[in-house]
Amino acid sequence: MPSTRVLVADANSTDGTREAVLSFRDRLNVSVIRGGMPSVGRNRGAAQADSSYVLFLDADIEIAHPSVIRRAVELAQRKGLHCVTTNILCPEGSWVDKLFYAGNDIFQYLSFLHRPFATGMFMLFDTQKFWELGGFHEQILFAEDYRLSQQVERKRFGIVRGGVSTTNRRFQKMGHLRVGWLFLKTAMNYWNEKYFLRDHKYWQAEPDSAPRT
Repeated sequence: MPSTRVLVADANSTDGTREAVLSFRDRLNVSVIRGGMPSVGRNRGAAQADSSYVLFLDADIEIAHPSVIRRAVELAQRKGLHCVTTNILCPEGSWVDKLFYAGNDIFQYLSFLHRPFATGMFMLFDTQKFWELGGFHEQILFAEDYRLSQQVERKRFGIVRGGVSTTNRRFQKMGHLRVGWLFLKTAMNYWNEKYFLRDHKYWQAEPDSAPRT
């Protein structure tokens, strides 16, 4: 891990992100780059990657098991996968939060019947395939991760167990019903690019919390 390059795309945060990141320079090959909206920040990070795979993580997640990244890379190499994701956990959330994330995980497995998807919380991509698909669409303000991952063929998509832990901040800001409704509308409009290009006010409540790469 100390030799693995870590890039944090910071969108002019005011919460001490830059200072916190740079405090790890004695243990990690980490640096801060200019961010923006999620798709912009992720693309800027990927543009500096020179590895076979690039892993996208949201700012508010923690790896739930130390072997998740290694197993994701091994699975991608063994089966020639273009995209690998994992389950989402919310250990400190309410039972309702946990139920919503469990529903997301179930839906993710069921999506293999049609078009599998991943979220930006954990998205390991084959770097070459990532750029062949054009990277993240920078005009999309919501679900750009969903949109990109759905372009991956089913046989080139994988899920590893272990998971990543996240907070319930989005539910607290927007409410369970609105988040759930946005998720369902997104799934129903997977074919409709115009839907993704509309502003769904997803980031309006948190102008300083765009995910980092």
